[in-house]
Amino acid sequence: MAFTTVLDPRAIGDIQQAIDYYEEKQSGLGAKFEDTLNEYLRKLEQHPFFQIRYDNVHCLPIKKYPYMIHFTIDEQKQLITVRAVFNTSRDPGFWKKRI
Repeated sequence: MAFTTVLDPRAIGDIQQAIDYYEEKQSGLGAKFEDTLNEYLRKLEQHPFFQIRYDNVHCLPIKKYPYMIHFTIDEQKQLITVRAVFNTSRDPGFWKKRI
């Protein structure tokens, strides 16, 4: 059974920042990032049990971009909550403060 994914408002902000950043670098690159992210989110709904990195937060790296999806799972509700989408070059302590 597939899970449902919801995005925390802060994760939406993270995603928009990344899209804007890539769009500034090259026209259309922001849309490519968004398409790749959406592909990963669809995969996540089918197979959500990736490595727990900290405090019951799972992480899924995006291979084409230096970003990682941080999420929690509610197995009873079949719900994935995306807490953040961070650039992997950021200080990990910052991630933990946000989650």
